[in-house]
Amino acid sequence: MVRSAMATLVILLFCTLGAERAAADLKLCNNTDSRVGVALGYNDTKLWVSEGWWNIKPNACATLLKGELIARYYYIYAVDYDDAGSWGGKAPLCTQDKLFVIQGHNNCTERGFKKTGFREVDTHEESDWTISLTNQGQDQ
Repeated sequence: MVRSAMATLVILLFCTLGAERAAADLKLCNNTDSRVGVALGYNDTKLWVSEGWWNIKPNACATLLKGELIARYYYIYAVDYDDAGSWGGKAPLCTQDKLFVIQGHNNCTERGFKKTGFREVDTHEESDWTISLTNQGQDQ
């Protein structure tokens, strides 16, 4: 009887741990041979936010946002520290050279920030998404 109760407890513990590991996140994988710096933009349902920088080693991944995704679209801008390229787009958000979290996306330069073009990422309303950077998607 005691062994049966212990076995049930162990099974419940593994199920609980497994559920925690399966948490939804927004991740970015750097599938290049270069070091990259990544900035992220999103609408948190109240206002636009941009934040950076995640420094990601070659052929490595990082979690940009932990937890279930709350938006369909996220925006990224990344710089290749080794080959001087970048991954960007047409969505203007604010950045700066040092670590940042910036609320709002208007009047970047007037507020002392850089206006940077981010690339839109459509997560198709999934709760978990991984973005992959490759050399083919890089703007030279």
